[in-house]
Amino acid sequence: MDGFPTSYALVAVAVILVGWGILIYNRLVALRQRVREGWSGIDVQLKRRASLIPNLVETVKGYAGHERGVLEAVTESRARAQAATESGPSARQAAEGELSTALVRLFAVAENYPALAADESFLELQRTLAELESQIQMARRYYNGTVRDLNTLIESFPSNVVAGWFRFLPADYYEVEHAGDRILPAVSF
Repeated sequence: MDGFPTSYALVAVAVILVGWGILIYNRLVALRQRVREGWSGIDVQLKRRASLIPNLVETVKGYAGHERGVLEAVTESRARAQAATESGPSARQAAEGELSTALVRLFAVAENYPALAADESFLELQRTLAELESQIQMARRYYNGTVRDLNTLIESFPSNVVAGWFRFLPADYYEVEHAGDRILPAVSF
């Protein structure tokens, strides 16, 4: 009879450990899904921005057609950003950062053309782009927050044991690398 309570204790410990493992695993899965959701939010906003750019380039071209270098840079940067859509956050952020820099240059050139700065379609495109940049920033903050939570759980003991068993990998942050990329492509009037 003395061995009987000990076996109950061992079973109880085993049940607790298995339950703990299941809870940690489910939390890791939930965080991984939130990271994917966050990346999807960034992707949607970046695609919206990319679809806006041809209209913006055409509008600027009508007023400042001889600024071909700037217009080509925006078009080429957009093409590279769209080609990077299937890449991970680090490759995508490099391409999108290049596009943001090209847009800043485009708006700087547009300042030299008062008629363009007063054009209603250009103003509307500029407002829409500023809104999109704000939404991209919010999506990036959400994504990076979920990446932080996932990576912390993956690297913290004892959850790192469960993460290692099931091969959960840390996610990459979506960061703005260059100070020039941090500038929103918006121009004051």
